[in-house]
Amino acid sequence: MGPIGLPELAIVLVVVLLIFGPKRLPGVGKSLGSGMREFKEGITGKSGHDEDEEEQPQLAPTQASDEARAAQAAEDAPRS
Repeated sequence: MGPIGLPELAIVLVVVLLIFGPKRLPGVGKSLGSGMREFKEGITGKSGHDEDEEEQPQLAPTQASDEARAAQAAEDAPRS
């Protein structure tokens, strides 16, 4: 049981092409890549949005809750 060689890889790709067809193959690859990326981020605890969070200033819990209440009040206010 050595590493997967070129003939084995070619057989797997042909079988996948026969199962999914040429039109659905790009979508399958995209969803597979997205799933692998999410799994990796879940394992490592990293997220692609960490850079965005670092740019935003960290608010104290009371400030954050005050802002959340103000936003909720603005949403709940009757619109005329």
